Amino acid sequence: MTTEIKTFFDDDTWTLTYVVWDPETLDAVVIDPVLDYEPWSSKITTKSVDEVIEFARAHDLRVHYILETHAHADHLSGSQVLKRALPSAKLAIGERITEVQAMFKGIFDLPDDFSTTGDQFDRLLQVGESFDAGSLEIGVIPTPGHTPACVTYEIDDAVFTGDALFMPDVGTGRCDFPGGSSEDLYDSVQRIYALPDATRVFVGHDYPEGRGREVAYETTVGASKETNVALPASRGREDYVTWRDARDASLSAPKLLFQSVQVNVDAGSLPAPRDNELRYLQIPINVFRPDPSPADGLELGDADAGCS
Repeated sequence: MTTEIKTFFDDDTWTLTYVVWDPETLDAVVIDPVLDYEPWSSKITTKSVDEVIEFARAHDLRVHYILETHAHADHLSGSQVLKRALPSAKLAIGERITEVQAMFKGIFDLPDDFSTTGDQFDRLLQVGESFDAGSLEIGVIPTPGHTPACVTYEIDDAVFTGDALFMPDVGTGRCDFPGGSSEDLYDSVQRIYALPDATRVFVGHDYPEGRGREVAYETTVGASKETNVALPASRGREDYVTWRDARDASLSAPKLLFQSVQVNVDAGSLPAPRDNELRYLQIPINVFRPDPSPADGLELGDADAGCS
């Protein structure tokens, strides 16, 4: 079987969404859909996810699963919009999402009845399991480090690495979010590098600005092992961990961190309307890097940052 892959790139969040399907049976999955959010006006639109829906319908695809590589910290998930439009699709994520839910329930002061069992998702995927989406066989490779719940999906001769491994000139994901670990990410990338060199790698983000090239999203295991700027196969664990931790300490938080995570730990569902029929996103202050003596209550930093 040779699968087909359609790529969608969201310019606002540098996010890549994939539709993967069997051209003979039209069985398909969608990986990491995006819900558009404009932070200055707090406006949500569905342009990005609508493109995926239109593509699936135009090609008569039977979408069995919407697969999240993790609870994203830089964009809201479009999974619930996709589920409403494509009723055959179930939403799946790595089983360790429960750890992420438990961490962020307190940070966002979520209601007591907010579940941290992962039951907002249709399926929690276990480490190392394989499952079928029609004629597609999907392997689940645990790749924690960016978050505890990160997984890589293996389909045919391709892997979809989310925020674990990027294009060779970008590197690897950051590890300074709650529950993140540069040690874990090093070990995770080694699992990817253990695959055949010809395995195609499809990344979760790309950051072409300043690199003198167009958007890129596909590389190979062999190319990554040879030329990844952050973690070539020749780099030792201790050296990588020291470098990764130092780099992460210099990064600002992604500009949509709080908006994204509180939605994504709830399987892409927006907060329930309040008595005035409006929905609200919670934005905590000085959670991760508080200023010990803020002169005026303000904390200044870079406007935004990515996940690399």
